[in-house]
Amino acid sequence: MSKKHSATFNAALMTRKGAAAGAVALLALGLVAAGTGSAISTGSPLRVAQADAAKTSDTGPFSADQKQAIEGIVRDYLLKNPEILLEVGKELEKRQSMMQAAEQKRFIIENKEKIFSSGHDFVFGNPKGDITVVEFFDYNCPWCKRALGELLKLTESDSNVKVILKEFPIFGENSTFTAKAAMASIKQGKYLEFHTALMKERQVTKDNVFKIAEKVGLDVAKLKSDMENPEFDAAIKTTTDIAQALGIEGTPGFIVDTKVNVGFVPADGLMQLVGEARKTGCQIC
Repeated sequence: MSKKHSATFNAALMTRKGAAAGAVALLALGLVAAGTGSAISTGSPLRVAQADAAKTSDTGPFSADQKQAIEGIVRDYLLKNPEILLEVGKELEKRQSMMQAAEQKRFIIENKEKIFSSGHDFVFGNPKGDITVVEFFDYNCPWCKRALGELLKLTESDSNVKVILKEFPIFGENSTFTAKAAMASIKQGKYLEFHTALMKERQVTKDNVFKIAEKVGLDVAKLKSDMENPEFDAAIKTTTDIAQALGIEGTPGFIVDTKVNVGFVPADGLMQLVGEARKTGCQIC
């Protein structure tokens, strides 16, 4: 197959999904065969159609009869070899995943200051760690509640990891209200205690946030006042924009150096991702 035809084949793979991708790709192969005569017997409909190609050049590269012949060959091939659709689908998914990862990496590097250096995000573990793990979370997300324990295990087992917690309230007003209270608690030096207590609650609401704050020793009156800071709304919007750009639509979501992982990841999985980042070389240090 020539480079030109190979490019046509690759383009077909990248612009269709599933079975459609397989059909388009195989059709491309049929077009190649029609143009070169390769792998087609002298008595095939395509060979006959090819002989008449010059007569129909004014209506396009193939006549109606030629197109029908190509479609018939493609259909017969697919019926006899349906497994090819699975192979094409897997290859398409692989290529799309690689393209998405490359785009995510580019975005993370270009926006590293917003992602890794926001003054409203809480940092724990080793602030000078060689690998950074970022979590996007919501206080009313059950999997986020589980993820806290996994992150603590990670930092306990690896003293050279930096963890950044990004308030990403997606479960309504109660979550947004709680996120603002949590960010305000940083000023009193009680964020991690407050964060941990909030995560232990089955659900956090406007009614119980301040009760929890009082239990962990926060000055509630000051907390209420500090929560009015408009910068918190701006910080939440920025985090939301970042998450959307990276394809993080739910919680929890993680960034490990420049790799995005959507969904819950246990401690051993996080350790593996950290190890891989170290092996390939830190992109954001």
